Amino acid sequence: MKILDSIEELSGIDGPLVLAAGTFDGLHLGHQALIRRAKDEASSLRGTAVVMTFDRHPATLLRPEIAPNLLTRNKTKISLLGEMGIQAILLLPFTHELASVPARDFITSLVMFARPLNSICVGSQWSFGKGGEGDLELLEILGKESGFSVIQIPPLKESGTPISSTRIRASIGEGYLEDARACLGRPYLLTGTVVSGQSLGKSIGFPTANLDVAGMQLPPDGVYAVRVCFDGSVLSGVCNIGVRPTVDSSASHRTVEAHLFDFSKDLVGKVLGLEFVRFLRGEQKFPGLEELKSQIACDCIAARKIL
Repeated sequence: MKILDSIEELSGIDGPLVLAAGTFDGLHLGHQALIRRAKDEASSLRGTAVVMTFDRHPATLLRPEIAPNLLTRNKTKISLLGEMGIQAILLLPFTHELASVPARDFITSLVMFARPLNSICVGSQWSFGKGGEGDLELLEILGKESGFSVIQIPPLKESGTPISSTRIRASIGEGYLEDARACLGRPYLLTGTVVSGQSLGKSIGFPTANLDVAGMQLPPDGVYAVRVCFDGSVLSGVCNIGVRPTVDSSASHRTVEAHLFDFSKDLVGKVLGLEFVRFLRGEQKFPGLEELKSQIACDCIAARKIL
């Protein structure tokens, strides 16, 4: 798979090109349908389908105070696109410079470097250019002027309601993980890098991997049976999300800690993916460490039966 970071690099991809354009956070079933449509179109032309997206959610730069939590990091997104058979991704760095490019100029640059640009495949809400001034109507006009077609993919529905990244974030945040799974077409995978902790779990016999999940969408606080993915391996375990009231009564920052069954190697620096299989219980404050230890042992027994 080729990963491009500039529009100019499109000139090195065999045409005709079909662009699948979008933010694609989550790569949910609606996104997948759009990308498959682009692949089918490119295949019929003996050309190449290129997924065009950004290295960050635009709102993190333009409106950071209301930027949504992420469903997928770039590494996960690239991996999922590879599984779909995508041969090229245009992963544009979303900068103030790019955000200031007028809509017409943005499309002109795509036409200039694609050899040739046959079509652009987009969802019904796609916008482009400075201030999001470009809409589907303008895209159609520019397509007629420059000789490319516009393929609009209508929203896909699940249980009668349109699938969207916003819906999935809300489902995860409220604990409706089955709805998120139905919309994603796979279990939600929370990814983060393991960082050094206080080794409190290890001191009571349950060592945990502490994950830096900044910017990712979290399920509600509590204990979950999880599958843990890293370096091509999948292990079972339990995960706690919350403020750890038993060991730090003044904490307000939410943490994510995973205890992996039958595993004792150092994971600091590794990127882990947590697949939430079942909610076990809410986070609790115990009288002391012995009571906490006893409850974790019960959690592990319950999780092993489930997993």
